[in-house]
Order: sequence, then structure tokens, then C-alpha cells
Amino acid sequence: MAFQTPPEVLLRQCLRACNVLKHNRSLLSVSPIKCSARTYKAAVCTKLGHPMEIRETDFPSSLGASEVLLSVHGNGINFADILSSKGQYQMKVEPPFVPGSEIAGKVVEVGSGVNNVKKGDRVFCILGTSVGGASEYCVADCQGLIPVPDNLSLVEAAATIVNYGTAMMALNRKAKLKKRERVLVTAAAGATGLAITDIAKNMFDCEVIAVCGGQDKCNFLLEHGAAKAIDYTKESIRDKVKEYTGGQGVNVVMDQVGGDTLLECIKSMGFEGRAVTIGYASGKIPSIPANILLLKSASLIGVFWGSYSMANPVAFYESITQVLQGVGENKLRPYVGQTFPLDQVNEAYQYILDRKSMGKVVIKMKEEDHPAEL
Repeated sequence: MAFQTPPEVLLRQCLRACNVLKHNRSLLSVSPIKCSARTYKAAVCTKLGHPMEIRETDFPSSLGASEVLLSVHGNGINFADILSSKGQYQMKVEPPFVPGSEIAGKVVEVGSGVNNVKKGDRVFCILGTSVGGASEYCVADCQGLIPVPDNLSLVEAAATIVNYGTAMMALNRKAKLKKRERVLVTAAAGATGLAITDIAKNMFDCEVIAVCGGQDKCNFLLEHGAAKAIDYTKESIRDKVKEYTGGQGVNVVMDQVGGDTLLECIKSMGFEGRAVTIGYASGKIPSIPANILLLKSASLIGVFWGSYSMANPVAFYESITQVLQGVGENKLRPYVGQTFPLDQVNEAYQYILDRKSMGKVVIKMKEEDHPAEL
């Protein structure tokens, strides 16, 4: 069942405004593109629910004043990309289209009004139109581009903004996480769960209890910052938390699963605990008995990260700035668990659907040293 509120794509509809100029190019001055190549490769969804096709796509003949042509090095896959290609996402995109919105790459050409980036700059961004990332090149609005820190590769950069931005907002602003608290994280081996673990452990010095499915994922999480790991397929979340905390419970819950899992996590909180609901991977939105919150003097908080880009842009960009600060100080390190070449995009999507992924899965288009040329 589809995610009801997938954290990795919540910002897409909010960022559409950043690219609105792209759909009114006739009103803008344009800059012609000097290009010896005529086409580039892109993964195209030609029919919803069917495998994508790798097709040759024409380069644009010109750029709008605020537009930038990017050479895409990495496209981070988010679950909503998969849902969109199947026609199961809330915001329908009619074929043919190129899926993917989280990208990192190099600036190749800029429009006449662009002054914040130049050719050769390494940048990452979320494409405001929700599509276009699974390709060798794409056009983006300059206002959405963020410089990539020197200590990140472009493939790592493609695994950073959405998951780490969501995690930072949930932990810092919503849960108001304090130093050395206990944090319980569900779906912990996924890209957002691992980002939560990374931030809680390495920026707040917290004890992280990770919930995941299978011993391999438990071992992986113990190697990546979790103090304890719970295999929900074999163990009771509530019983193990009680054991690990000496009956005190956790201070903070970060849940992406919903259903009975969220209820078990709420029951695992201690006095004045704070639970943050981020998504519903189980496909079930639970009914929470309010008396549990009352008896624990606890809080249940929702976070819709993408909505902040319009409702509170200062807080939205602050979450990204905080992530980049952590990356720059070598406290945070996005983990890319698997890369696939563009011509294996269907295999990459299936890899995620089969729950084989740990960390972020990225479509890798080019090597780091590939020049910013057409």
C-alpha cells in the first residue's frame, strides 16, 4: 500500500513555485545553448505500472533567464518516485515523464539572469516540478540550487537533502531533542531512519534504539550509531525497550511506519515523552488512545517538512543549513547503500520494493571527475 505521507517527497508540491518560471519561458529572455551533442539519455515512464524505458532525449535549445542546465551525477531515489511511476502517488503525473527529483551534479550552462552559480559548480537540489532527475542532464531553477560541501561526493550529495532535512526538522524543531536523551527510531535502516540515527547520535550524543526487520539490518545499525537494535519480526518493541531502559522508557520516538508500530512506540515512551509521526509505511493510520498520552504527560507531534518551505521558509532552510553544518564539521555522513547505473533504474526501484536497501539508493550517472561539459 502506498505511503500516506511519504517524508521524502513532502516538499515537492511546496517547491513548485520555485520552478514556476520554467513553465512560462516565453515571457523570459532566453540564452541559447551551444551544444555539439544532440541528445542525452533519460529513464522515461511511458506507461504507468510498466518498466521504464531508456530513451534519447533532446537537449533544450535555450534556457530561461533563471534556468540552469545541470549535468546530473546522482539521482537519489525516494519512495514517491516509485509510486509516481506506478500511478499510485497522490499527485498524478501523466506519461511520458522522467521520474526523480533529488539530484546532485555540475552546472553546465546558465541563463542570462543567473548570478548565484557558474559553470562547473557542484550543486544539489530538489526539482520543483517533481520529475526529471533520472537523466544524464536536466534543467533547474537557479534559486533551488545549493552548493555541495567539499567533503561530500556528488553521489553522497544526492542522498542528503530530503532525508536529512526531514530528520533534522523532526528531531530539533518538533521533538526539541536534548543532549543524551534516548531516541527510538522505526524503519531505522532506511534513508530517513539512518539520517535520524546519525543526527541523534553524532550531533546530540543520544542513545538510539533502532527498530528494523532482520538480523542483518540490526547488525548494520549497530555499526552505524545505534546503541541497541530491535528486530520487530521476532521481538516485541515494547518489551525490548523496557529491558533496554530499565523500565524508564524512551524520551523521543521517531516513527515512519504507523499502524500498530506507532502505538507500541507510544506505549514505550517515558514520562513527558515526545513521539513524532513522519509517515505511514505500513499503509495504516492508527487510532491513538488519548489516555496514554495523558497518563504519561506525553506528546504526539506531526511533521510535514515540505510544508515549511512555504508556511515557514526560515525554519525550512534552517533545517537544511543545520544539516550542512553537521556535514561540514564531519559530524554527519550520508550513507549510500547501493548505486545503480541509469540503464538499471527498474532494478533499482525493485531493489527498494523488495526491502533490500539499507541507507539511500542512488542512480549514478557519472564519475566524480566527469567534466561539466556537453
